[in-house]
Amino acid sequence: MKLSAVFALCAAALSAVAAPTPGFVYTVGQKFYLNGQEYIFAGTNAYWLAQQSNSDIDKAFSDIAAAGLTTVRTWGFNDVTAIPSYGTYYQLFTNGTATINYGANGLAKFDYVVQSAKAHGLHLIVTLTNNWIDYGGMDIYVEQLAPNSGLYHDVFYTDPTIQAAYKTYITAWLNRYSSNPTIMSWELANEPRCAGSTSVASAACNTTTLTTWVSSMSAYIKSVDANHLVAIGDEGWFERPGAQPYPYDAGVGISFDDNILVPTLDWGTLHCYPESWGQADNVTEFGIAWVRDHAAVQRTANKPVVMEEFGVSIANQTEVYPYWWDEVLASGMTGDAIWQSGSYLSTGPSPNDGFTYYPNSTVYELVRGYAGLLRLRG
Repeated sequence: MKLSAVFALCAAALSAVAAPTPGFVYTVGQKFYLNGQEYIFAGTNAYWLAQQSNSDIDKAFSDIAAAGLTTVRTWGFNDVTAIPSYGTYYQLFTNGTATINYGANGLAKFDYVVQSAKAHGLHLIVTLTNNWIDYGGMDIYVEQLAPNSGLYHDVFYTDPTIQAAYKTYITAWLNRYSSNPTIMSWELANEPRCAGSTSVASAACNTTTLTTWVSSMSAYIKSVDANHLVAIGDEGWFERPGAQPYPYDAGVGISFDDNILVPTLDWGTLHCYPESWGQADNVTEFGIAWVRDHAAVQRTANKPVVMEEFGVSIANQTEVYPYWWDEVLASGMTGDAIWQSGSYLSTGPSPNDGFTYYPNSTVYELVRGYAGLLRLRG
């Protein structure tokens, strides 16, 4: 029997026996639910929340809630090799030893992120490591824990010492928040691929490498924390040989078609950055097709699928985003989360990476309007 068929049978069995914990978001078919009512996934990203003062965290969540959004995706990682003079970090690597920071500038700071999100009626998606070097991530694990491995990026997915360290780290999060329903879902990693920012892929890395890791780690999370949903946090690459354009046969180690069938994954993710993916000449059309094709897989897998990151250059946002949102609505895709929310904080504007929208901007009002349409669609 094919691996995908085994996954499908296991997923059906799990869905038949799993009972939702009251107060926690759960899935039924292609939708999210909360306390028996459909949960509308109208979301945004704000990776920078835990680096702010408590009052600025409150301000950011207030701006997000005022736009009618329900869900915020943020980072649950910041790995360092030296203690920073300011800001929040969660894990310190020193000479191959990892130490988790539970203090006021560590996990205790994230406690306030959760507290404030709850106060503003929002739920959180928490991503537990990064494919890229920003805020540490996989390459730090490889450099610190497998220095004799050739420093291939994909060693992160296969090395036993690294897998144990990653499990230790995420267990700290799982144990701390397993009974907290403000967190909607854990994500294994932001945009996992065979290669990273500072290291290349080995010749052995392929979609099986990552799907095996995804299966193992999502099952581990479920064994420790049965209350929360689990997703990958990937870009939703397809692996369809010969397909065009590039993201449909990218060869980066991700197969959306296979991963969505992993039984211990509750929902699927995709990102959309056509300008960065060689599709600058057909940005609008690519995004429409990208949503439509993932929505088709959503229906086949019968799981929620969310375009949890998307962005184009600021000059194109007001022209492009409405077309993409229209396709989300028309295709039946479960929801989306724009990249990314901004706020005017006590220290000035929140980080702007070229995609950020701020309150009172045209895009902010478009976000508010689309959130209303998503609620009406249900």
